[in-house]
Amino acid sequence: MQKRSIADVDVAGKTVLMRVDFNVPQDSSGAITDERRIREALPSIRSVVDRGGKLILMSHLGRPDGKVAPEFSLRPCATRLAELLGKPVLFASDTIGDDAHAQAKSLKTAGVLLLENVRFHPEEEIKDKKATLDQKSAKDAFARKLADLADIYCNDAFGTCHRDNASMLTVPQQMGSKPKVVGFLVQKEIQYLSQAIARPVRPFVAIVGGAKVSSKIDVIRALLGICDRVLIGGAMSYTFSLAQGGKVGGSLVEKDKLDLANELLVAGKGKLELPVDTHVGNVRWDSDFKRLEEIKEHRIVPAGQVPDGFEGLDIGPQTAAKYTEFIKESKTVVWNGPMGVFECPPFDEGTRAVAQAIADSQATSIIGGGDSAAAIEQLGFADRVTHVSTGGGASLEMLEGKKFAAVEILDNG
Repeated sequence: MQKRSIADVDVAGKTVLMRVDFNVPQDSSGAITDERRIREALPSIRSVVDRGGKLILMSHLGRPDGKVAPEFSLRPCATRLAELLGKPVLFASDTIGDDAHAQAKSLKTAGVLLLENVRFHPEEEIKDKKATLDQKSAKDAFARKLADLADIYCNDAFGTCHRDNASMLTVPQQMGSKPKVVGFLVQKEIQYLSQAIARPVRPFVAIVGGAKVSSKIDVIRALLGICDRVLIGGAMSYTFSLAQGGKVGGSLVEKDKLDLANELLVAGKGKLELPVDTHVGNVRWDSDFKRLEEIKEHRIVPAGQVPDGFEGLDIGPQTAAKYTEFIKESKTVVWNGPMGVFECPPFDEGTRAVAQAIADSQATSIIGGGDSAAAIEQLGFADRVTHVSTGGGASLEMLEGKKFAAVEILDNG
């Protein structure tokens, strides 16, 4: 998947339309609480600015469902980007309207303009395979207005590369023979993730956690075909435990996926590693079951022996030690999904142990976005791993070996 990059095109005096991923978390006041995605886009942005190009940025933020929603405005991102760049960043109050058109037309050399949230337009998220002719026509018209703003298209939004959104796929389709390239972030993501699949240095260990077997079934199957070991943690391990006849108490399980878990156990014989002990708790959650409000009691029990009134919330210390040894022996490690409720001590210990082992290892280490990226950042190990992906869903699909139409359409290198 060698693609031409932004470094390969002459941008001097030309306008570059760059799709970035500024979908960053904000607090109730609108302040950005994690700016990593903005920082990751800086190399591509500076490449255009420093070489005398004119840069128009577009991104989504949140899920406004095709309507203008002030709480999802990209204006705070423009403000923060200006601070990081040390130069003004213009902001258009619309995406394809009069303000965007006027500011794009008057943009000066080395100038930067950020358009308002592309998801304020319903055309952005129309699914190609389900679109009516009228919807397809509207999506094409929306994309054409964006494409007409620039001489060059650049995709530097890995987190949405697996989607057929207008700004990701239809815009480059509408660019015709104009250059269509990847930014440095997408180039780096493709390099690490595709290389991990195609040419892993062995032993190759994958660690898969998170809540549901069903959401990661395809990636587990794919990894079993190429890895030497696949280590399972998180709530999905309780579905495997129940499938083997274990007791899971009040743990989060997918009772309709037991046959699926058994299939994976058979397919992964000799490779699939499950927890041997579990950190359980008698706890009280908030009304949305998103935050632990009270820990009444917690203890370590053997895997498959979760008492009634308790639920599994982390791997236990024996499992953490076992997984650490596998990681120590590895030459390539891919991690996607935490080992437990890492946001809430003491149920962060398993995730911390795995993160520490990866940070201490000599392996090429790839952290697959989403909660794993949040965990490695929160635990302070991000600068001690090889690569932290900016895309949870995209990294999963790339590990499954899927091709991305939004990348395939770009110019080959």
